[in-house]
Amino acid sequence: MSGYLDTPSSHESTDAKSRRKLLDQRRMEYRRAIEDYAEHRQLQQQLTDYPELIAANYMAAAQASARRSARPGR
Repeated sequence: MSGYLDTPSSHESTDAKSRRKLLDQRRMEYRRAIEDYAEHRQLQQQLTDYPELIAANYMAAAQASARRSARPGR
């Protein structure tokens, strides 16, 4: 009879561990999202301090996409 009583408690502890693990994963995802957002905002702030970098990056990206879309001549 004691074996029967031990099974639910071990099942409950497994469920609790899996729930805790899921909560920890969600917390870490949330934390990473906040950190990514903060880094993105900081980068945007730094870029607005140097508008010439924005123009240079735009021009480089435009030239790269033009090169990729150009068909090779025959």
